[in-house]
Amino acid sequence: MITSIELGDFLAHSETKIKFKDGVTIFVGDNGAGKSSIIDAITFSLFGQHTRKSNKGLIRRGANQGFTKIKFTINGKQYETVRKIDSKGSLAATFSEITNNERVEIAAGERKQFGESMTEQVEKIIGMDFEKLKIASIVQQGELNSIINAKPKEFKELLNAIIGIDKLDVASESMKKVTKEFREKIRTDLGYDDTHIEILERDFEKYQQDIKEAEPEKNQLELKQKEIQEELKTLQKELEIETPKIDKIKQLELRKNELLTYVKDTIEEIRQQISENEHKIRDCKGCFEEIKLKGNFEIKIQKIEEAVEETLKKIQEMSSQIASLKEKQILASKLQLKDNKCPVCDSTVEKLNPFFQEEHIKDEINRLQGDIKLKEKERDMYSQKRKEFLEKVQKTRDAEATLRAHSINNEEEVIKIQKETQIQKEKLPLLNNNNLKQISQIDNHAELIFQNISKLEVETKGFNEKEFLNLKKTIIEKQTIVSQIDQQMGGVLEKIDKAKKQIETIQKSILELKKVKEYILRLDKIQMNIFSRDGSVATSLRSWALNSISVKASEYLSYLNTKIQRIALSEKSRDVSIACYSKTEVLELESLSGGEKVSVALALRLGMASLLGSSNLNLMILDEPTTHLDAERKKSLVRVLSQLSEISNSQSPMQFLIITHDAEIFEDSNVEQIYKFESSDEGSKVIEI
Repeated sequence: MITSIELGDFLAHSETKIKFKDGVTIFVGDNGAGKSSIIDAITFSLFGQHTRKSNKGLIRRGANQGFTKIKFTINGKQYETVRKIDSKGSLAATFSEITNNERVEIAAGERKQFGESMTEQVEKIIGMDFEKLKIASIVQQGELNSIINAKPKEFKELLNAIIGIDKLDVASESMKKVTKEFREKIRTDLGYDDTHIEILERDFEKYQQDIKEAEPEKNQLELKQKEIQEELKTLQKELEIETPKIDKIKQLELRKNELLTYVKDTIEEIRQQISENEHKIRDCKGCFEEIKLKGNFEIKIQKIEEAVEETLKKIQEMSSQIASLKEKQILASKLQLKDNKCPVCDSTVEKLNPFFQEEHIKDEINRLQGDIKLKEKERDMYSQKRKEFLEKVQKTRDAEATLRAHSINNEEEVIKIQKETQIQKEKLPLLNNNNLKQISQIDNHAELIFQNISKLEVETKGFNEKEFLNLKKTIIEKQTIVSQIDQQMGGVLEKIDKAKKQIETIQKSILELKKVKEYILRLDKIQMNIFSRDGSVATSLRSWALNSISVKASEYLSYLNTKIQRIALSEKSRDVSIACYSKTEVLELESLSGGEKVSVALALRLGMASLLGSSNLNLMILDEPTTHLDAERKKSLVRVLSQLSEISNSQSPMQFLIITHDAEIFEDSNVEQIYKFESSDEGSKVIEI
């Protein structure tokens, strides 16, 4: 049982301490006064869980942290749980045993990764977890009578939850998962699972039929292939004889083309040679006549050059004389006789020396100048002659250069070239035709090619290229047919081989899958009979649970003042029914009074709590049990609740915590421990009344 609860800045409570006695404790107060917070305080302190949206919502507004502390006794031992939470969401928790007012820590925190969990230790001591406590020990608003007002199917679901049938559901799903994974593994390993056995058997028959149908086709193809291969052997022997001829035909054409090409090239060379020779002859014509005159012209040029040189010398001499006379002319102009006296010696003379007479000198200068002009004309004449002779000498030199360019040394060589050119000109008309024999006479090489042509013509005589091509075409057609038969044969053989392999594989797979199917049928049987909520195990569990609840509920009814002596729960089909018995008759639920229904509902709740193992804590919380009840039903409920102290004092004492806002209904009751909850600015206040 719970001996005390302490709340600090937890929900609406700033600082609240409540001590509990045996039996029934009533919490009264208006809505929002903090009564139901006690339920969250109990579950948070014990298990770290609650009905609020988040942990931070547990801290009283304006505070930085909150905590709950619960002391309780089980089997004569005293324990204490404390949980704290701050505004950052950090949690701290300790679970201790109190011996001689000293605390011995059992567990702290929830470091499950290190194998440390305070909640697990609390669950071991109490004998239940948060979910079971909610079902066994906490009756929420309006849920007290719901257990008897529920539909039979809903009652069955509640019972399933109480006895842990959901665990069977989990096990059943796990079993299904195991079966599914086993099937998937088999499908991965074999490519099939047990659901494919019929498909594989059909495939097995199909492949057998494929082999049966393919054998005659294979035999027919083999026979046809043999016939065509024999025909091919004969044709290929004939081809072996004729094939070398086609090669020689090709060689023959090549040789003919070679001869024609050679002759054509040779004709072109002859024409080119004729052209070159004619060019030589034209260039060399008259060269030898020019060369013969070369010596005579050179002698004449030499004489002309001597005459030119002599003329230039004469002109130079006369020019010098003119220059000298001009000097004397100047002097003579100064030597003038006055009174027949010499201007130099002043001697008397009749006349001056002609060499000192200005007129004489002038005449002499004119004469010399006239002679110079004659000499210059003579020089120009010699220069013109010299030019003409030089041009003729240059022609002789050009003739020599032409002869050297053509490598002609004498006139006999030119005559020889003329004769050869004439022979080549006469040969050209004979070569300019397609008569191979005739054109082969051009030279030795052409004649040798023609001999090869003649030999090849003898060797290929009688060869018919059209027939040869038809022979090759026939062979190719036969080979194509053989290839097609090979492909068809390959397809048939592949089909037979594939069918045989598939038959072998399918046989093995069917044998394996039949074992798998048998194994899975056993798994399904286990799943249906043991783990299904409607299987034999679940049915047995419900039968045992229904009997246990019936016995315990009937035991609790004996402490309540009702005409109902016994309650019997039974399962029919998928429903659970409730039967009530007096000493003499079966009582229908619809015929029971409000108080009797509350008694039955409370007894069933206590029976379920006992089944869940709540005897370790021996706690039952009723949250607003009067909600939605009329005045008559509220009175009936109070009468029943007033008798709870008798249950509390039984061999298996129970602690009851009743939360209600209808304080007046307990004014005339025999309940001794009542706490009143009031709201204030400092938080909820709790007063014992």
